[in-house]
Amino acid sequence: MTPDTIPRPRGAILAVTSGKGGVGKTNVVINLAVSLARLGHRVGILDADFGLGNIDVMLGLTPTLHLGHVLSGERPIEDVTIEGPLGVQIVPAGTGIRAMTNLTANQWTRLGAVIKRLALGLDFLLIDTAAGISDNVVELLMLAERVLVVTSFEPTAVVDAYAVVKILTAAAPNKDVGIVVNAARDSDESGLVFRQLDIASSRFLHRGLRYYGFVVQDPAVREAVLVQRPIVDHLPQSPASRCFRILASRIAGLAPTGPGLRLAYGGGTSDDDGADAPVEAPRCA
Repeated sequence: MTPDTIPRPRGAILAVTSGKGGVGKTNVVINLAVSLARLGHRVGILDADFGLGNIDVMLGLTPTLHLGHVLSGERPIEDVTIEGPLGVQIVPAGTGIRAMTNLTANQWTRLGAVIKRLALGLDFLLIDTAAGISDNVVELLMLAERVLVVTSFEPTAVVDAYAVVKILTAAAPNKDVGIVVNAARDSDESGLVFRQLDIASSRFLHRGLRYYGFVVQDPAVREAVLVQRPIVDHLPQSPASRCFRILASRIAGLAPTGPGLRLAYGGGTSDDDGADAPVEAPRCA
């Protein structure tokens, strides 16, 4: 068997979600994807905020086709996929399309096949879901191997993040769930948020959570959004960019192992920020 004919493992499929809107979930997806691409990985983003997708808007892209054309059978996924920063492959969701908010059973089947097909050509496929716990969101989380819940220090965001974990645990008790705290003032604030979620989850849901880290509150993030660029490209030395690089290094420790994934704590992606430390350790910067 020649190197060209050796089958490569399909990429890791990670859904990024949040209970509360406005916590910066989509910004986390974009910057995580670009940071993973900078590490040399093949990365894709599936915008799965059906009918209200904005990955393309946040990157200043103007696609003419969207995921709806694939789910309707009008176009293959290759026609819809566009290239973003550093070669990140993006499948836009479209905006203001009511039919996308209520998919049929056939469309869900087609979506599952699309996700698997996309993952075959990538190292990481990030699925950006809508916020909340609607049936659409839960169905998408079921299609992923691993779930990242983005939250913030706000009490409403923490409560809603716990609601996501609760719903997901009821639907898939063994699904691996991790927490990313966005716009935190420092590691202490982030650690407090994670401990609140982990204690509640352990006590009432009888499951633990993973801690992936945090993204520090940084005024430069808003500036990058306004100019429609990832902050890791716009201001790579900013505090938030550093956190995204660490987060990407930790996510890059996920390696396909048959039907599931494992965490690689050492010997994989090492940097000066201690990214090889176990992700449960409450530090990011």
